[in-house]
Formats: sequence, structure tokens, C-alpha cells
Amino acid sequence: MGSKEKQPSSVKDPQPWQVLARRYVLDRQPYMTLREDTVQLPNGTLIHDYFVFEYPDWVNALALTDDHQFVLVRQYRHGNEGIHYELPGGVADPGEPHLLGAQRELLEETGYGGGEWQHWVTLSPNPATHTNNCHIFLATGVRRLNNQQLDDTEDIAVRLLSPHDALEMLKNGEVSQALHAAALWRFFAEFGLPE
Repeated sequence: MGSKEKQPSSVKDPQPWQVLARRYVLDRQPYMTLREDTVQLPNGTLIHDYFVFEYPDWVNALALTDDHQFVLVRQYRHGNEGIHYELPGGVADPGEPHLLGAQRELLEETGYGGGEWQHWVTLSPNPATHTNNCHIFLATGVRRLNNQQLDDTEDIAVRLLSPHDALEMLKNGEVSQALHAAALWRFFAEFGLPE
């Protein structure tokens, strides 16, 4: 639908649901809380078991070096039992500004830092069932500052990819995380495809 088309005046936005009851099924803070809501829709329909995941916000860095290489990571993800390319990042620490969290995650996971940073995009993993957002920052001109500083649960390989190789990786479905793929596709939409 074009931006110049007008909606008929009879078309109204959907309305919020009314929460009638709420109980917590699982509480594993800070990583995940599962809540069960009883809700009433505007048309009167009741849903007695609507499940919502309460996650903390996530932060990621879409980082490029001085010589225009993407700083990406490869790691195993047990949910889909695959090894994929991803943007460096993780859970935002409570009270930590999202930019500082993204900078910390990039440095810890890859050893890269510095450069110029800007907010790139904020996305919801799934607004139907998740309460959190993913805050992605674009960092240009990053450089190797340190060795990786990984947690015991992390096994992360750092990969530098040219824009051409990163685009091929996207086309081949090697980025499983939809939010990361969206940030990369937006990069190519705004800055153009490599030749």
C-alpha cells in the first residue's frame, strides 16, 4: 500500500487486550521468565492460557573494521542445533546503557573495539510472545584491542568477512538469527550491494 493512500475513516486500529489474571510459571531471572495470562479481547473472547516470555533486552554490534571487514562470530546454538554466523552481542546488563552493553559484548566476544558508534535499529524478537527488544548498534572503524574474554559457556570463533562474502552468507541462509539478518540486510539496503 502506498504511503499516499488514505485509509477509510471507518478503519480503526486494534485495541489492547485486558489482562484479567497473571501467574508466573517459570522464573529463571535474569535469563527468562514464563508468564501465563488470562486475557479478554476487545470482542469479548477470553484466552485463559496466553503464554508470554519475559526476557531482558539484548544488545548487538554490527561492526566493521577500518578496511571494511564485518566482524562476525560463529557459534553453536542448541535450540536449532546448528552453527551459524551472528553479530556479536548478548544480554543487556541491568542498568547498563545499551550502547555500553553492545561495546562490552563486542570487546568480550571478539577482542575488537573503538571506532565510531551509532544506534542502528531496535527490533522485537517476537512481539506476540516476548517482552524484550534487541538494540543493534553500527560500529565503524573498529580494531583489534584485546583477546577474547569468553565465559565458560561460550565457544565463539571470530570471522572477518568482506561485504561481498557477508552478502553471500546472507543469501545462503548462514545467518539463522532473524534480527541479525535484518540488521545486515538494512546495511546493504542503505549503503548498497558490493560489486
